[in-house]
Amino acid sequence: MCALSAMTLEQGLTQLGSIVGQEHASLCDGRIVAAPGDIRQVAEVLRFAQASGLSVMPSGGGTKLNWGNLVAPGIELSMKRIHALREHAWQDMTCTVDAGLTWTAMQAELAHHGQMVALDPLWPERATVGGIVAANDSGALRLKFGGLRDLIIGMTIVLADGTIAKSGGKVVKNVAGYDLHKLMTGSFGTLGVIAAVNFRLHPVEEHARNWTVTGRDAAIADAAVFAEPLHALMDSQMVPSCVQVRTSKQECALDIRIAAVPECLEENAERIQSIFAQFAVAESDDAVWQARQRLFDMTDAILLKVSALPGELCSLSAELQRWGAAEGADIATAAQATGLMTIALDAAPDAAIALVTHLRKSIAACGGSAVALQLPNALRDKLDVWGMDPGSLPLMREIKRRFDPGRTLNPGRFVGKI
Repeated sequence: MCALSAMTLEQGLTQLGSIVGQEHASLCDGRIVAAPGDIRQVAEVLRFAQASGLSVMPSGGGTKLNWGNLVAPGIELSMKRIHALREHAWQDMTCTVDAGLTWTAMQAELAHHGQMVALDPLWPERATVGGIVAANDSGALRLKFGGLRDLIIGMTIVLADGTIAKSGGKVVKNVAGYDLHKLMTGSFGTLGVIAAVNFRLHPVEEHARNWTVTGRDAAIADAAVFAEPLHALMDSQMVPSCVQVRTSKQECALDIRIAAVPECLEENAERIQSIFAQFAVAESDDAVWQARQRLFDMTDAILLKVSALPGELCSLSAELQRWGAAEGADIATAAQATGLMTIALDAAPDAAIALVTHLRKSIAACGGSAVALQLPNALRDKLDVWGMDPGSLPLMREIKRRFDPGRTLNPGRFVGKI
């Protein structure tokens, strides 16, 4: 705990209890957990933390607290009490949501008007809006609707010194001010505490069908065979909502989801059958889109988020399959057609480190990256979680200094221990 010698845990607990209420302040694993009830209390907690020399870790549902470098905060700032859908301008297709609202609860409210935030993050029942935005998490729907930075039109942020700032606005076409919300998205709580987010909305996909493509011959288990027909699919006039390639020791499959009016879906089915004529094509259910989340069930595995060129995904998946077979490693992947891939790697420590190092070098030439989202504690001192280009560090450090000169917010979690 980064506490001043003059302050004990009990004294800090008393002080924070006077801000958020004694029933909303407690001790847990050597840190104080404070749960403010509104944005004003968030600001007061941060002012107290900065004055007392205590570091702060914002938290929501706790689903991604192990992402990035681990931190040992003096205060865990829980946003779970700030959980309202503040405004839903359904006519304008926008909404304003508190950071502590879970993704599923938000979507359920928006669905009353047939609308949604077009994003499919991990663990939506537990993950909160603020945590999802801070980690910049997105799933296969990104292909059609874009990522979080495309869906966020405004944000309310509490800076490290307790200043409450606003960025963007509540309308889709907004050119006022700086896009600070784009900077906060994916900052892992190191620049400010996300208090509320303004989203642009899309209609719920009422009519959609899923298809899964597999090899007709069980011997065809090389993801590279999907490259040419996948290119034809993406070059067609069809507009898939999601496309992903899944590989493991047991399977190699390509999933497609298309939403359209019912009379067009049958025509789309025929066109998909034509494009993938040499493969077996069958309808599947929505469970296939849980493939990325299921990879995290491999608790002892390294989980990598890889960004690569979309055209390289099939060949990269095939290379990983061959490497796993040669090394006796258990490798499973879920690759989105946008170029994002999640890889679960269960192998001996030295072999795992060698693969990650080789992977980072091979994709760096094309501007790609590989971030370890889940890493066994035994490997944290041997493998850099972020593996980013050090050339960007001076700029990122300067941004951190400008927003949080006292290193109050999640110190050390992000790239280069900033």
